Amino acid sequence: MLPRERFLSALDHDEPDRAPVDLGSHPSSGISAIAYSNLKDYLGIEGGHTRVYDVVQQLAQPEVKILDKFGVDIVDVGRSFNTNDEDWYEMELPNGDPAEYPEWFRPERDENGDWRVYSEDGELIAKMPNHGYFFDQTYFPYEDGYPNNYENLGQEMDKVLWQALVHSPWDNMEMDNFWKVLRERAINLRENTDHAIMLTAGGNLFEWGTFLRRMDNFLKDLVRNQAEVARLLDALVEQHLKTYEKVTEYLGDVIDVIRFGDDLGDDKGPIMPPDIYRKLFKPRQEKLIGYVKDNSNLSILLHSDGSIYELIPDLIEIGFDAINPVQTNTKDMDPKKLKKEFGNDITFWGAGVDTREVLNKARPERVKRRVKKNLEILTPGGGFVFAAIHNILPEVPPENVISMYEAYEEFYR
Repeated sequence: MLPRERFLSALDHDEPDRAPVDLGSHPSSGISAIAYSNLKDYLGIEGGHTRVYDVVQQLAQPEVKILDKFGVDIVDVGRSFNTNDEDWYEMELPNGDPAEYPEWFRPERDENGDWRVYSEDGELIAKMPNHGYFFDQTYFPYEDGYPNNYENLGQEMDKVLWQALVHSPWDNMEMDNFWKVLRERAINLRENTDHAIMLTAGGNLFEWGTFLRRMDNFLKDLVRNQAEVARLLDALVEQHLKTYEKVTEYLGDVIDVIRFGDDLGDDKGPIMPPDIYRKLFKPRQEKLIGYVKDNSNLSILLHSDGSIYELIPDLIEIGFDAINPVQTNTKDMDPKKLKKEFGNDITFWGAGVDTREVLNKARPERVKRRVKKNLEILTPGGGFVFAAIHNILPEVPPENVISMYEAYEEFYR
């Protein structure tokens, strides 16, 4: 099967010739620039570019040579932007390896060697310690309380690092005729590749609450101040709908899947009581999903970390087609249990191997055993996209990355 056929077949719960593979189609299935540089060195790949397209998480954009080597079936439409050498400049990674960063990204370094990013009005919005691996948010617009109205919500969101330092294609939104250019490049990508095509495009409501209010404040608000939470969420829904109006108009008949992101779980279960999720978040997510599906042919992926077992029936009910990263090392997220209870109704995207204890620490032989075991459980009947559980982090040995993909190839021989 061709990659796009394979991917769409799996998403439709028709078992394809093999499970489709993802590496880097969105910022939670990617690879750290350090791990990527180490991998290229290990493989003896010379030249090319180690380009850090997601500067917050310091993720590399996988090159075509790597995508082909590992049989990747789906790509990010954002890779059709920032394609010229002048769009990048040379800089060192925290481990000293050479890399390239987007031309627009110019962090400052302080006397301790820490990296700092400031907004146009001089506010410190992000920092990364010397030899750190990702940037931390430092500015929370509503930390001291909710505003009387949300007329300036868009401007405040622009100062949050996840939006201020956003990855492609969104870092090009200031270009003339952005949406027209995005459509043209998406069409070109579709016509010149057999890959399925992904767009990462918001959808996060709980996360934006934490970005704006700060995590501790917002978690308390979910219990103590639900009226203000609801008012903020309604304003966020309107912000997202403005984006989805454009996405569906310009890309709804061109790309294959759109990714929403909203971390709803931790190691022990949903990050909030399920009844609070159902009261505050579920109907608003349903509104966003309904708009996208009513106005496009797009499938919708939800990225949510942690144990979300208790919420999966709700996610299915409101129309999510797939969930990622399927964090099987958290409570109630055993792959056998998930496949048995929900395998006919939602696609599991990830779950290939644990990146917290196995891929980064185990010997290659153990990595292979875990990968094959998960493939055996999750591939029957389709509904599975193979990827590591979240991003491949800096400390992951390159031989373990290779073992992960070797195990996948050996499983299908």
